[in-house]
Amino acid sequence: MKKPIYAALLLAGASLGLAACGGGSADEPAAEAGAETIEGLEISDARLVLPPVAGNPAAIYFELANNSDRNLAFRSAEVEKAARAEVHDSMEYDGQMVMGEAPPILVEAGGKETFAPGGKHVMAFELAEGFAAGDTTKVTLIVAGGKRHTFEASARAAGDDR
Repeated sequence: MKKPIYAALLLAGASLGLAACGGGSADEPAAEAGAETIEGLEISDARLVLPPVAGNPAAIYFELANNSDRNLAFRSAEVEKAARAEVHDSMEYDGQMVMGEAPPILVEAGGKETFAPGGKHVMAFELAEGFAAGDTTKVTLIVAGGKRHTFEASARAAGDDR
């Protein structure tokens, strides 16, 4: 006889718990389904500089601020309008400036990193046909652990300010 009473109480309690999961009021906007963001990460001044020679890779520059309470190590990137993307860094080697794929880039909690000409940047290879100055594309940064942060970058012609 006691089992049905306990079962009814458990079901009622579970229902209350599920109702509480609804959380926000009807006035609050719902989070976009599938949005790829990392809380506290801010990207500004994002731009893709088109190559001066068709067929060469483009470069993506931006300012990154890690306003979260966790260190983030950026290990790779994806660019929507490119066949592939790589995170690069420039450095001096044997008296010359060279560019190559970067190891994971650590940005400490509260820290900032500039992705700019002559330094860190994202290379976008094999841009989609017809992609031109004034167009936009989505850029996704991927951190160690797999979290992703997507933002938009506007395309600029090779001769425009970087």
